[in-house]
Amino acid sequence: MSGVQLTQLKKLSEKEQQQQYYYNSSFTTDEYENPSFMTDDNHKIQLEHSSVHYEIVDSIQTNAQVKLDPEVQMENGQASANEEDLNGCQRGVLRLQTGCYDCVKAKKTVIKYLILFILAAAYFAYFGYAMYYRFGDEGSHRLLGFTVFAVVLINGNFFFKMFENKLDTIFERVGRALKSKRLMKARIFLRWFLKVGVFIFLIVYIILDVAIEQPRNLVSVAGLALYIIIFYFTSTNPAKVHWHTVFWGIAIQYIFALIILRTQWGYDIFKWLGDRVTELLEYTMAGVKFVFGDLWFQHFFAFKVLSIVVFFATFINIMYFLGVMQFLIRHIGRFLSFCMDTTPAESISAAGNIFLGMIEAPLMIRPFLADMTKSELHAVMTGGFASIAGSVLGAYIGFGVPANHLLAASVMSAPAALAISKLAYPETEAIKASSKDFSRMEKSEERNLIEAASAGATASIKLLGAIAVNVIAFLSLLDFVNSTLIWFGDRVGLQNFSFQFICSYILYPVAYFMGTAPEDSRKVAEMIGIKTFTNEFIAYGVLSDLISNRHKLENYTTFFNGTGLWSWRGDNILLGITNQTLKGGVISVKSEVIATYALCGFSNFGSIGITLGGMATLAPNRKKELSRMVLRAMIAGNVSCFLTACIASLLYKEL
Repeated sequence: MSGVQLTQLKKLSEKEQQQQYYYNSSFTTDEYENPSFMTDDNHKIQLEHSSVHYEIVDSIQTNAQVKLDPEVQMENGQASANEEDLNGCQRGVLRLQTGCYDCVKAKKTVIKYLILFILAAAYFAYFGYAMYYRFGDEGSHRLLGFTVFAVVLINGNFFFKMFENKLDTIFERVGRALKSKRLMKARIFLRWFLKVGVFIFLIVYIILDVAIEQPRNLVSVAGLALYIIIFYFTSTNPAKVHWHTVFWGIAIQYIFALIILRTQWGYDIFKWLGDRVTELLEYTMAGVKFVFGDLWFQHFFAFKVLSIVVFFATFINIMYFLGVMQFLIRHIGRFLSFCMDTTPAESISAAGNIFLGMIEAPLMIRPFLADMTKSELHAVMTGGFASIAGSVLGAYIGFGVPANHLLAASVMSAPAALAISKLAYPETEAIKASSKDFSRMEKSEERNLIEAASAGATASIKLLGAIAVNVIAFLSLLDFVNSTLIWFGDRVGLQNFSFQFICSYILYPVAYFMGTAPEDSRKVAEMIGIKTFTNEFIAYGVLSDLISNRHKLENYTTFFNGTGLWSWRGDNILLGITNQTLKGGVISVKSEVIATYALCGFSNFGSIGITLGGMATLAPNRKKELSRMVLRAMIAGNVSCFLTACIASLLYKEL
């Protein structure tokens, strides 16, 4: 019921109460107190009066065209004052306003598309002149690339909205046809042909390009095989493992790493994307300097790193509102599902984890969670543990970690998570899924761009608090544990007995079999231990210090033309001429790259609570099942990161 109708109802109710008062006053007190004295005629009058009242109420609720009292002035945004109370000028303005409103309302769609057409024409006029005026530099390539992407995105979204149902029907029919008995033999033959062909290609390439030139890289192949064997024998049902999914998950990783690490154009593309993301994040400084002043650098983590999280979370939410995220996630999910035989829900979640966090990605598949199988739920959680959110990606770039390798690790973790999850927890139940599920993704709830930006910034508050308190808590606990261990070590004459010292030996095989150089394996093992038992923020902070030390050492030796004396002092490096100590020393560039891939995930014990709490909120009926699987999913997510690091190490080469 509208406000106008409520006002009118209130007035009628007041009149009815007055009439009822006068009606009741016509009875004597005895008659009023004793209903038996009431005649049938009086009772009939009361019933008729109530009937008339309810008819008036129903008329107000259902008839939007009821005549309003003069006091009621607005209906659907139009003035409804009596024209006889207005002068000629006011009547003219009122009629003009009403006519314009009715015209806009009737032609709303036409006006909308006309404005969009004018804006598009103006942009393409600018684009054409910009290409004519200056073409060939980085800026022109950037303008061209983003224009092509925008055109594909807009036309793709329009096309899929227009033909969404027809396309889903086509995909479903094609899927049924491929699974029919008539095409089963051809399908099996094609699958095996592709598998054998890709496998032979990978083996030949490894022999010719890796084994001959860099035989040390083959250690990571042993690590890859070792992880697969361990997870196969610890699987919940080894007999049910779908090797098609495992093979293509690793093959997609390998092919993707081949493009990024072994081709100049692939490396240049991701280097360019990383540089653009780094450039984008620098705009955070405008807000940082305004809020915190020019001395922000005295609190680098709180003011710079956490501010990057706010800005990037806002940016991601705007892209989600515009449909960019849904477009990318939907099609990456279709690709993964097609290649790996995974269901739409788990494929969409894995694709979403490239850009979103461990809770935001499952939000897109909320309608499916209640009916998903245990294997699907395990895959969803594993994908969350095996990747990082786009918002914190910016924070790690702010640490100085190579942006191109972080982007590559985020993408490569999607097929790795599905592969290792289906190896650890294979499918044994009936699946309730169809190709139409790709169209059932959750949409943005914001109504405009400003609301989307504000909602993204506001939502980051919880993330900021979680990051800040976790870093404070775990750094404090780590210092307490180290102090305790050092005290125990001193009792028996053991020096520097710390948590990092223990991890450096226990996790040494993990780092070594990822292809890390033996002299760097202990440091990489330390970072893996810190990431697993505390969180990846602290681990990336350690990696950031090592990268910074390498740059300082390179600048030192360059400045002194390679004659600057320096030496190792335990795990530290002493620069002889400047008398500067580089705490923690340095590791090779290859070891830095391996560590970047190995640490790129939320797989730690602290994230178990976050995942379990978020997933249980989205699917409360599956809480017990989630609780039983969450630890296995966390370990699987960690190993997914290790698989990505193994493949990156295998194909790493200085370009």
